[in-house]
Amino acid sequence: MSVIPDTADAAAQVPAADNTLRILRYLAGRPAPVAASAIARELELPRSTVYHLLTTLASHGFVLHMKEDRRWGLGTSAFELAGGYARQQPLARLGRPLVAALSDRLGESAHLAMMSGGDVLYIVEERAPRRQALITDVGVRLPAHLTASGRAMLAALPREQVRALYPSASAFPDRTGLGPRTPSELRELLRTVRARGYATEDSEVADGLRSVGAVVRDHAGWPVAAVAVTWAGGELDESALADPVIETAAVLESRIKR
Repeated sequence: MSVIPDTADAAAQVPAADNTLRILRYLAGRPAPVAASAIARELELPRSTVYHLLTTLASHGFVLHMKEDRRWGLGTSAFELAGGYARQQPLARLGRPLVAALSDRLGESAHLAMMSGGDVLYIVEERAPRRQALITDVGVRLPAHLTASGRAMLAALPREQVRALYPSASAFPDRTGLGPRTPSELRELLRTVRARGYATEDSEVADGLRSVGAVVRDHAGWPVAAVAVTWAGGELDESALADPVIETAAVLESRIKR
C-alpha cells in the first residue's frame, strides 16, 4: 500500500507549501516582476498570506522585492535551482553535441553556460585543438557582466531583475580593468546586446581573447543558458562568428521546448 498521498491530499495537508510553490510557478511564468496584489488576485489567495510567503521567500533569496516599483520577481536562489536541474544533465546533455558541432564548424573553442546569481556557470566546454588555453571549464564561474554568455542572458532578463543584481558600483568586479563599472554603463551595454541579438566581450575576461554569445530561452521566455565561442582577438571578426552562435542557440532552444 502506498504511503504517498495524492496531490490534492498533499496540498490540503500542507497549504503553506502548496501556496509557496504556486507563487514561485506563477512568477516564473511572468515576463516581468508583478505586484503582490496581482499574485493574490490571480491565485485567489488572501493578500496577507501572499505578503507573508513573499517575505519568507525573499529572506531565502527566491524572490526579490523591487521597492520602487512595488513589484516582486524571481531571485537568485531560483536561478540556483535551475542550475541544479541543468547540472543533473538535461541541458548539458542536449547542448553538448550542438556545442561540439559549433566548435568543429568554426575551429574555435565553444561553451554553454547558465546564470548562477551574478555569475555564469559553465556546464559544457569544447576546446578547439591548437588554440590558446582558456580559463573557462565545466564548473568554473565568472562574473556575468564581463562575459559574452552572461551579457546575453542579462539582456534577456527583466530590467528590474538586472537592477536587483547590480544595484551599485560595488557589484562590478573586474578581471583586466575593462568592462562596465556602474549600473548605467551596464544598461547601455545590454541595450546594444538587445538591438543586435548577440553579446560580445573583448579582453574583459582574459587579455587578447574575445567572445560572442547568444541566449537560450525556455518556454516562458526566461534565459536558461547561453552559447558562446571564444577566439584570439586579432584572428577573426565577430560578424563571422555571430550567426553560427545564434543558430546553435536557436536549435538548443527549440529542443528544450519540445
